[in-house]
Amino acid sequence: METEKETAAVRCWVQDRRIWLELADQRQVSFPASKYPLLANASPAQLEKVTLRLHGLALRWEELDEDIWVDDAVCGRFPRSRELAA
Repeated sequence: METEKETAAVRCWVQDRRIWLELADQRQVSFPASKYPLLANASPAQLEKVTLRLHGLALRWEELDEDIWVDDAVCGRFPRSRELAA
């Protein structure tokens, strides 16, 4: 039985309203802050206050009370907008 390995980040940073991740397997991926409602409305200073949590499995913005699983972001599993959900 094959077990799925969770995607972990070793570093994260923000550049031009994109959240960048350096993954444990040495890949670098990014996603636009606009994919997440709380991040879309955040100031650049708020966006930069991202931290890695849970051994690199999650991103946390304490001031915004936002948590994102690294695996979800890497795989493109973003929240649906209200317009699409309606």
